[in-house]
Amino acid sequence: MIKQKDYYVFGLVVLLLIIFVSGCVQQENKIYEKGFLEGKIIIGPICPVERFPPDPKCQPTEETYKAWPIAIWTTDKKTKIAQIGPKLDGTYRMELPIGIYVIDLEKQQHFGSKDLPATVTINSAETTKLEIDIDTGIR
Repeated sequence: MIKQKDYYVFGLVVLLLIIFVSGCVQQENKIYEKGFLEGKIIIGPICPVERFPPDPKCQPTEETYKAWPIAIWTTDKKTKIAQIGPKLDGTYRMELPIGIYVIDLEKQQHFGSKDLPATVTINSAETTKLEIDIDTGIR
């Protein structure tokens, strides 16, 4: 014979299962609050005379990218959000909260980039591309 207490326990288990399943469904439909910024940074020339094929000593290094730091700022450029850290081939990809940002050299230099400053919009679960070409001024 089934007791009334067993019905309550069964009902509670079913209720908890429904709550768990509905939470999983809501998680799948959740709106992403972040997007991506990606691209490639080209820095050059590194040596006074460019050769083809390029001299390996005249290729950007980790130190080259550190000498030309690129930051992500709020639109008023008062708050630095992040710094772009490219791989050795110059490519980068980073996740950012959705919003509008200004991308610019962190330290203003005599030479620089015609691509910067740039304003980018990061949309939910989308990738925004920004290619940056920096002229070092070496001739």
